[in-house]
Amino acid sequence: MTDTDRSNLRNIGIMAHIDAGKTTTTERILYYTGNIHRIGEVHDGTATMDWMVQEQERGITITSASTTCDWKGQVINIIDTPGHVDFTIEVERSLRVLDGAIVVLDGVHGVEPQTETVWRQAEKYGVACIGFVNKLDRTGASFQDSVESMREKLGINAVPMHLPIGLEEDFRGIVDLIHMQALVWESSGKGEEFSVEAIPAELMDDAELAREVLLEAAAEFDDSLMEIFLEGGDISAQSLKQAVRHGVLAKKLVPVLAGSAFKNKGVQPLLDAVGDFLPSPVDLNTVEGFDIADEDRSLSRPRSPSAPFSAIAFKIATDPFVGHITYMRVYSGHIKVGESVYNPRLKKKERIQKIYQMRANSRTEITSAIAGDIVAVVGLKVVATGDTLCDAKSPISFEPLTRPQPVIFSAVEPKSSGDVAKLETTLQRLAIEDPSFTSTEDRETGQRLIGGMGELHLEVIVDRLDREFGVKVNVGSPQVAYRESIRKSVEMAHSLERDIHGALKTGGVKIRLLPSEDQAEMGFRDDSGQERKVPADIRDAVKEGLRSTLSAGMLAGFPVIGVEIRVLEFDYQEETADPVCFKIAAANALREALLKADPTLNEPRMHVSILVPEDYVSEVIKDLNSRRAQVRNMNQKGLLQEVEASVPLGMMFGYTTDLRSLSQGRGEFNMKFERYDEVTPATREKIVGRGRSEFV
Repeated sequence: MTDTDRSNLRNIGIMAHIDAGKTTTTERILYYTGNIHRIGEVHDGTATMDWMVQEQERGITITSASTTCDWKGQVINIIDTPGHVDFTIEVERSLRVLDGAIVVLDGVHGVEPQTETVWRQAEKYGVACIGFVNKLDRTGASFQDSVESMREKLGINAVPMHLPIGLEEDFRGIVDLIHMQALVWESSGKGEEFSVEAIPAELMDDAELAREVLLEAAAEFDDSLMEIFLEGGDISAQSLKQAVRHGVLAKKLVPVLAGSAFKNKGVQPLLDAVGDFLPSPVDLNTVEGFDIADEDRSLSRPRSPSAPFSAIAFKIATDPFVGHITYMRVYSGHIKVGESVYNPRLKKKERIQKIYQMRANSRTEITSAIAGDIVAVVGLKVVATGDTLCDAKSPISFEPLTRPQPVIFSAVEPKSSGDVAKLETTLQRLAIEDPSFTSTEDRETGQRLIGGMGELHLEVIVDRLDREFGVKVNVGSPQVAYRESIRKSVEMAHSLERDIHGALKTGGVKIRLLPSEDQAEMGFRDDSGQERKVPADIRDAVKEGLRSTLSAGMLAGFPVIGVEIRVLEFDYQEETADPVCFKIAAANALREALLKADPTLNEPRMHVSILVPEDYVSEVIKDLNSRRAQVRNMNQKGLLQEVEASVPLGMMFGYTTDLRSLSQGRGEFNMKFERYDEVTPATREKIVGRGRSEFV
């Protein structure tokens, strides 16, 4: 494939808050591009991209699904991502490898909590986006309010490309502000045909004003267009599209389109916008990585088929027919069936046995893949999510995927004693597939603990154990994933001497332990000034001793977060220095420091967003107060009130049933992890006094 061909390739994701209509939009895209001949519906469990049994039964997307389609000479690779916060890792790893995305908004609610989350993820990976305000046929829908919510909540330059013709039950089409024409769909049929008409007279003033706003925004990215605009000259549709495209590629402008995917209106213009505005692999700069021999040395690689091969494995799955399957995005070079790829993390080569182009859970076998392609391969047995794959002669390593820490645990045990080994193997496989899922053994009780991002996440895991793998389990009540931290800084030194086979071995360090605002990772700094004197293996041993010690704190054995450790001095004697002694000395110094640093016990707090009719708001807030909630905000969302609060996770178990009771079944809520915060004195006494094993 030449660069000319690759300019017609789009790698995009479809992302949004749950129930905004991502999968329904994808289903229409597949229908209008000829990929499917019958439109499936999420509520019927027949959507092409929701192929898992659990997705079909629950009516939600759980795992990101990849497919390929063609539209007006362009090849579009699409990944449909989940909207539920429990499965946000699926969005994270998809955006890691995509070039562009469609952000779908519910036209009634506008930007919702998970919309903000996925937008920040897109920003993190530099993904160019367009917006699609969906469900404009619904009661309470407002295109303009949705666009305003994008500007206010996401802080972006959202610019309408459309105006809706009618709203709610009268929604029938859009005004195209680029071509200044109306596109109208019949209420019957499947939306394949639409008529191009003159803009309705009652909308002409609004359309002319909106086009002025569009022209002014686009002119910022094209000097010649700016000159014509200031002189009041005519601007062609092609010139306007090109200027908007420049703004999108610079990630300084977000075009916003209108429609109703369920009512088959507005999807074809959305497909046109994917080709007009979102980037191809040719439009992107070199891909950045680092030298595998020196992580501080950055490397860049052209996104060209002629460059050395490099790719990222962004998803691992188990296929019932071909076994272990790895999804990968090829950034540079090319790969053929039978060739080997190098994994710099493992320092191993593996051979590609088969390459597939995926269409949801079906696939087409192909013989090769080149820069820009998203494919699935068979033959990689030890690869993990986020691993770099490259040419062994020109190695490079890309930034690995950020793995979220579980906030909830449950104990599981097989119902049949004969399934013990099978359960262990299956949980390991699921942990490889899903980086946000963990399976560990509690050292005190011997119980097998599964950890995830929420109750639904663990429910789906348990359901898959039964249906996919035939392992029936007993499940304990969900438990909170507590963490430990510290309040003050402490310095501590520890030295160690050991006699090993008659030879004296020594090691020792002095450290400073400090509180840190960063709850994600251990902060580490070498302040010893002994870099040239102390070998790398000694320094690595100290770091490993510190890191391993933080896996179990001194209060109740929970992992320690929110700390920074600075090594002040290495007690290094060249003749007797031993890495194991340094590792043990560092661990002992940190344990003593943790005890003296005023340790705290922390619990996860969740950002909770609740939508209820006005009549039930006071009861909902009263109930939240009983759960130690901090009510942050209240907003009008169409005909509903949105209540935003911060609530300890441990107080939210079973809230679905409670909210249903409080609101007579008319309320809904969404929650996502916010931060770790110190527990109440009563909770601390209860957990520390009785031991970690009762609380996981």
